[in-house]
Amino acid sequence: MRALICHAPQDLRLEASALDTLGPQQLKVRVAFGGICGSDLHYFQHGGFGTVRLKEPMVLGHEVSGVVDSVGTAVTGFRIGQRIAISPSRPCNSCSFCLQGLPNHCINMRFYGSAMPFPHIQGAFREELVIDASQAHPIADRLSLSEAALAEPLSVGLHAISRAGSVFGKQVLVTGCGPIGALLIAGLRRAGAAHIVAADLADVPLACAQKMGADETVNLTQNPEGLAPFKANKGRFDVMFEASGSDKALRAGLELVAPRGVIVTIGLGGEATLPLNMLVAKEIDLRGTFRFHHEFAVAVEFLNQGLIDGKPVISHIVGFDKAHDAFKLASDKRQAMKVQIDFKQSADATA
Repeated sequence: MRALICHAPQDLRLEASALDTLGPQQLKVRVAFGGICGSDLHYFQHGGFGTVRLKEPMVLGHEVSGVVDSVGTAVTGFRIGQRIAISPSRPCNSCSFCLQGLPNHCINMRFYGSAMPFPHIQGAFREELVIDASQAHPIADRLSLSEAALAEPLSVGLHAISRAGSVFGKQVLVTGCGPIGALLIAGLRRAGAAHIVAADLADVPLACAQKMGADETVNLTQNPEGLAPFKANKGRFDVMFEASGSDKALRAGLELVAPRGVIVTIGLGGEATLPLNMLVAKEIDLRGTFRFHHEFAVAVEFLNQGLIDGKPVISHIVGFDKAHDAFKLASDKRQAMKVQIDFKQSADATA
């Protein structure tokens, strides 16, 4: 079978790759759709992010759906031909963090397409994939395999919301309205946020944010002072989600969030310098959020029931044979939101 392997910055190759042996508790899956994530783009563009660097060729990808092709001898509840969303999260379930109920911090985590450990954890952008049965989540007949591949980025947003605490009835700001930010906004609507303001530098993500449930949108390129009115009286927002990875956006949030407000940082950026005097004086909680685990099943259920409609987030679908073009397209935020790779066909299509 073929896999999409990143060797170095701008060096992405479709190459033959061996398929793992099917174990008794596993499923062999024909991969259907895979969404290109921001971390995939970091590997493609820069060979990594922060201190995380490619040290060997690595298969990219972790946002995938597929169809069951073979069932391990000890697996029950799944059948050949069943359509599934695939969680990339594979904790060991035995380390200290797993036993504390924090599997996203598993010391031995095998998360698809991650260069954090070495040897790297190979990703899921392959024509066929052997997975643990626990990773498979059946999807409803009404849900397309393309939409099912949104379960992973939606899970990231849902975990970020859980890190914020209750957002019910709250005034919320989301900075950075790429696919994660847009799906986060849909999750905030489900969680009962009273008013959601979305800010970004481009019109395409802001238009999507509005479709996903934002009450107001602010284009900070066209209107750099568009958030200034929210600074009055020590800040308007109860909760802020920073999904752009911009240290400038994070610093600005300290003026926009009300005393005892919460800022959750999602975006992957570099080092940031913050005015800690403001953080202290306003008693603001600054919280990180890292991946997810239990939220994946919730994300699939939301998509299955139509409680969240992810279709507006999918801007382009590109055939597997043109995966390199898909990565170039995904890098252009002026026209692309979520770019997906269709592993079943090689001709370009638009969602």
